Amino acid sequence: MTFFPDNPEQQPGQDITSHPFWPTINTAAVRDVMRIDGDVTEPRLQHAVITAIAQVNQDLLGYRQEQAETALATVPAEQIGGESQLVHHYLRAVYCLTRANLIERLRDYDTTKDGEGRAESLEQTVTDLRRDARFAVRAIIGTTHTTVELI
Repeated sequence: MTFFPDNPEQQPGQDITSHPFWPTINTAAVRDVMRIDGDVTEPRLQHAVITAIAQVNQDLLGYRQEQAETALATVPAEQIGGESQLVHHYLRAVYCLTRANLIERLRDYDTTKDGEGRAESLEQTVTDLRRDARFAVRAIIGTTHTTVELI
C-alpha cells in the first residue's frame, strides 16, 4: 500500500503491478486524478484498473519488446516535473481507460431511471476518455493521432 503523507485526507490505495517494464499503478492515485468517488468500491476499482492495464500493455507489447531498457522510466525521453513523459503517457492511458470502463458499467451499478439518464449523458465522456488513452499510447510509440471521419 502507498500512503500520501502530504495529504492526510488521501486514503491509501492498492499498488497494482504488471510486467516490470511498466510503472506500478496505485488505486488511490487513480481515484484522485480521475475524480472517482467512494461510490466505486476498492475491488471494483482494482478490477477496472487491471482491465485497463491489460489493454494498454497489449497495445504496447511490440514497443516494450523493442526496448533495450528494463523499465519505461529509463527509456530516454524528456522529463517533465521530474518524471519521464513516457511514464506520464502510460499512466494517462491506464487512468483514462479505467474511468471509461467504470462509466460504461454505470448502468449495471445504478439501474434506476436517474442512473440510466446519467449513463447516457456520460457516453460522450467515455468516447473522450478512450480517445485520450489512444492518444497517450500513440505518444509512447511515436505515431501521430490523426482521426479521420467519413462524411
